[in-house]
Amino acid sequence: MTGRKFNVIDLFCGCGGFSLGFERAGFNVILGIDVWEDALSTFRFNHKRSVGLRADLSVLSPEETKHLLGGQSVDIIIGGPPCQGFSIAGKRIVDDLRNKLYKNFVHFVGYYKPMAFVMENVPNILSIGDGIVRQSVLSDFSELGYTVEFKILTASDYGVPQNRRRAIFVGFRNGTHFKFPAPLESPKVTSEEAISDLPENSLDDGSLYPCSPRSQYQKLMRANSLTVNNHQATVHNQKTKDIIALVPDGGNYKDLPEELRQTRKVHIAWTRLNSKKPSFTIDTGHRHHFHYSYNRIPTARESARIQSFPDDFFFTCSRTSQLKQIGNAVPPLMSEAIAGALLSQL
Repeated sequence: MTGRKFNVIDLFCGCGGFSLGFERAGFNVILGIDVWEDALSTFRFNHKRSVGLRADLSVLSPEETKHLLGGQSVDIIIGGPPCQGFSIAGKRIVDDLRNKLYKNFVHFVGYYKPMAFVMENVPNILSIGDGIVRQSVLSDFSELGYTVEFKILTASDYGVPQNRRRAIFVGFRNGTHFKFPAPLESPKVTSEEAISDLPENSLDDGSLYPCSPRSQYQKLMRANSLTVNNHQATVHNQKTKDIIALVPDGGNYKDLPEELRQTRKVHIAWTRLNSKKPSFTIDTGHRHHFHYSYNRIPTARESARIQSFPDDFFFTCSRTSQLKQIGNAVPPLMSEAIAGALLSQL
């Protein structure tokens, strides 16, 4: 190895969680591509040395991106193609029109021929249609000359205070069989350890922290930041607050009186974080999950902490948009663990 950093393209980059993990592991992210301008706005703000391209990856050809690279090689391609087409079973799914996004990920790998690629997706990509999608993924990349390994990883095994599970595929062009990073041996980070230093009420962006860090994880998240951003609390109506107040730490709709259980028609409704455990999967902000003690949904900053975004990572656009950006992201600490393992095996 010459000492130069390996160059990365992040397809479907979103706000940049996957990229951030790779940067922290020592890679150079040269290009991020996404179709959603809000997420790209955040990506560009936080990845100032990367190009952020707005484009539809169902139709964008790799050739159209070459001029953005400044003559640099592409060593690694990473990304999580949205998986709408993978969510239905049956023989047709592999060629489902909605899987153009996945197929174009394959096309980019075939065009740039990077040393390795990392693709993340929903866990059931491995089991849908009796494994037909998984087999298709393996054969698509082996036809391009890649040796592919796959595994379902749980984010809380890598220091993320969240039990998010993702299927990860890693392929090497030189025949290497990727070895996935071993889970950390330290205790899992709890929701309380993640966010207990953030107050119940809103803070203006740029406010000083109201208290000292209360856990090692909070010290880690605050390491490069002197101020709090993206901590604007949602003010719910009184009826909503009264119902949330009936749910204990770690509880859900089953803790409510019978007449209140049906007030929201989803099984995840009225669920509180459990302060003593990692969070359940942070979603894209559909407002059914609540703080373990405050009678409100988590703020964008609290959600970002639960995803392992450090406090110096700033989210742009509206609060609703911020929550969606965060929910769609790859947790940076899990990404960093994958990237570190990749770097040691390149």
